[in-house]
Amino acid sequence: MNLPSRARTGLNEVARLLCQQPTVVRPRRQWVDDMVAWCHQHDIDLAARLSGKTLRFDAALLAQINDVLESAKIAPLGRSLSGLTSGAQAKEGVEEDKTNRESPRARRVLISLPPEASPLFVHGLAQPPRTIRDVDIQALKLSAFSALIQVENLDSFYEFSADSPALSEYVNPLIVYRGDSHYGGGFALLAEAWHKTRRTHIYAGDFDVKGVTLALDSGATHLLLPDIEWLTQNATPLHVPAEQFPFQRRLRKHLAALPSAHPLREYLTLLLEKQRGLRQQWFGGEMVCVGLV
Repeated sequence: MNLPSRARTGLNEVARLLCQQPTVVRPRRQWVDDMVAWCHQHDIDLAARLSGKTLRFDAALLAQINDVLESAKIAPLGRSLSGLTSGAQAKEGVEEDKTNRESPRARRVLISLPPEASPLFVHGLAQPPRTIRDVDIQALKLSAFSALIQVENLDSFYEFSADSPALSEYVNPLIVYRGDSHYGGGFALLAEAWHKTRRTHIYAGDFDVKGVTLALDSGATHLLLPDIEWLTQNATPLHVPAEQFPFQRRLRKHLAALPSAHPLREYLTLLLEKQRGLRQQWFGGEMVCVGLV
């Protein structure tokens, strides 16, 4: 029987308190009963410490518990496994806390690199126009990139090119997939770090209420969209999902706060007043960067 995670949490608190006082008494709640069962299994005599209602902890009892943990190659009390990766937990001992560990993708994102950054040609594998890599955000040197381009849809991300005239002023943009249940957490950390650089953050995604809202939530400074003339001709009421209606209120407030000559006003008017939108995969015409604020 492994030491249950909630029992470890309770014992860690007891260990902290024992640094200030000789004994700590805890009522017979679930984690304490788990602890009692674990002690019985490992032949730790609780003797007079245990009653029908409480368990009294002291330094000698915790020393016995740590001796058992050490002999089983399990992390001693005071070392929390919560939030650590499986690899980091392995360094602490053989015990693994899957429910509280850091996800293997918690700090990872998908990025798109230009051809010159691709690995050497592999016989039998065609050289792609761009290389997609799964990277840890801690390995990225943000100062090397002129702008962050956040791509909403995975299929568009795989096909995304930075050759558009709208992006010509950005010499080495960092092109990143927005993320989903697998990569969303990593991107959120990246966006937070990028915001501190005060450099351009471009959102490339659907022209709809959700897309613009996601751009605002991620801290983007610009939207990458077709020019308003093309979009007015090609946006459709068929791409105005009913489930996005509740988010319109926020965008209407954003529209009302924009200066009268702000270029985003025409886009939001097309989206909110004329109730027309378009998926990223259907974009065409000349692309432009439109400021969000």
